[in-house]
Amino acid sequence: MTENPAAAQALVVGGEKICEHVEHLWDLIRFLPIPTDHLVDTREQHKVAHETEPITRAFLYQHARGFSQNQLADRMEKRPILVHCFGLESAPTQQALSDVWGKLGADTREIIEAAGIGLRNTAVENDVIAEALVPTAPSEDEADEEDEDEKKYTRRKSKKTFKLARKHAFPEFESGRTLNWQFDDKQILDMIADICAYEGSAHEEGEHAWITDDDQIAHGSTILRVLKLFGTPDGEDTQLTIDEILDDDRMPDIDRIRDEIMTAFDSSIENVINTIRGDDPFDDRKVTAAIDITHQQFTVYPWQDKAAGIPKPNYPRMVSGYKKDNAYKRGYKYATITLVGDLVPIPLAIEPVKENSNWEEDDAPSYSKAALVERLLDKALQFVDIDEVMFDRGFYSNDVYAAVADRGLTYLSPVPKYEDDYEVIKDIESHPEADAAVKHDVPFGHDGEVHHTAEFLYVPSSSDDDDGKYAVFVTNRDHVEPDEIEAVCNRYSRRWDIENQYKSIKKFLPRTSSTDYRVRLCNFVLATLFYVLWRLTDYLIKRGKGVEIRSPPEITGKTFVRALGEFLRRVD
Repeated sequence: MTENPAAAQALVVGGEKICEHVEHLWDLIRFLPIPTDHLVDTREQHKVAHETEPITRAFLYQHARGFSQNQLADRMEKRPILVHCFGLESAPTQQALSDVWGKLGADTREIIEAAGIGLRNTAVENDVIAEALVPTAPSEDEADEEDEDEKKYTRRKSKKTFKLARKHAFPEFESGRTLNWQFDDKQILDMIADICAYEGSAHEEGEHAWITDDDQIAHGSTILRVLKLFGTPDGEDTQLTIDEILDDDRMPDIDRIRDEIMTAFDSSIENVINTIRGDDPFDDRKVTAAIDITHQQFTVYPWQDKAAGIPKPNYPRMVSGYKKDNAYKRGYKYATITLVGDLVPIPLAIEPVKENSNWEEDDAPSYSKAALVERLLDKALQFVDIDEVMFDRGFYSNDVYAAVADRGLTYLSPVPKYEDDYEVIKDIESHPEADAAVKHDVPFGHDGEVHHTAEFLYVPSSSDDDDGKYAVFVTNRDHVEPDEIEAVCNRYSRRWDIENQYKSIKKFLPRTSSTDYRVRLCNFVLATLFYVLWRLTDYLIKRGKGVEIRSPPEITGKTFVRALGEFLRRVD
């Protein structure tokens, strides 16, 4: 018995070294040396289905996560990566786990239990897993937590996750300013969070500081300067104006501005994903993403003399036209890819959008949607293994669908037109009872040849404007049967998560009159980042409470962003 603490401690010490090189709890367990000489397994080894070392890894994971044997069996059944990391041939059942556990020596069980708890603490301390995802022993300050109500619990967890979010996101944004400035980049970002919470502007934030004599808030010009520095290409003079990084057709150097800002955003998203990946909310379910384009309205008129066809000479190049609510408007556009459905609804990537507008010359720059989709997918796939992508009608394009198919993914999208009747369509297979039909193996061309085939699904339109007509969806799923049509089409409603996301992000967007694209893009990226951090915090609170992830938020987005700025400035 005296060797048990030493054996357990040896496992924990080994885990501390491994934490420096891994990002997930299962990898920590995977690379952990197992001292089998100290373990007693009374089973007949030539008959066992699960050998001692791999099953020990499974039990260590169980105790690190605080799972029951039933939860462990369910987790391994749903997540093959765990079975692989532990070195098991297959996922054991709860009964099998119980049988093995009962045949391990009492000292061996004690070593595993103690080591599991020690590895849990080590993983939390080294940010391999978020504290909210594991059971923790109560501290002296938490002695009466059992009696706290839900509001107190939410407040306590929120404060912890504010710090966690700031640790994993803000440090990625660097302005390159010298350290002798009054406010560092993190403090400026705290102020921007305040601006987002109140839908204010950098000017209003600085003006408020001047009126109230608050020396803890930077001048508005300082905040704007930092935003520009976040988007100034590396190696350039930090004093550059936007006009100094325009190319021959007055386009800002979008690729370099985008890469500068998005490198910081991508690193922040990766940190956030790795923080919640301790619970891996992606591996045990179908991962669906949606891609769409949103806009930030720009109200300045583009014409110097519209009747004569003369546009304003210095009108912002990245402003594009769009139609909304049967009115033609103008604005800055951004494309995003976002997890939807049964997952934590967070955006994984952002791309600037530029489309040719009627006040521009015919050959003005315009980004192809296929190229946008390719970039968004490639970024998102760095973080999550996506199964399915959804689009709206505006993305209906052979090139877009080819980009999805080339990456081994399925797509689901409505076709831009409605059909009056599918009975007249050749080679269609209708459902014997339901009012639905499918046309199989429709060829989609790309680069002059058939690239892949897809299924066209016909269902009654739910739009009041097209009552009596049929909505048409296209998907590259393998041979959709008539009795699967309704279920496949109903999945499309999950795409609305991205629309709800845009509504939230726009509530966070700071107001600005600046036409410097570095400011515009950086504002949108930071508003999106605050949205991600809110969703991360909400996720961790729900996990701690055992609440469904898709249930209404535990705290509102506005409350979170306001607290993020105010609370962290007090902490500093």
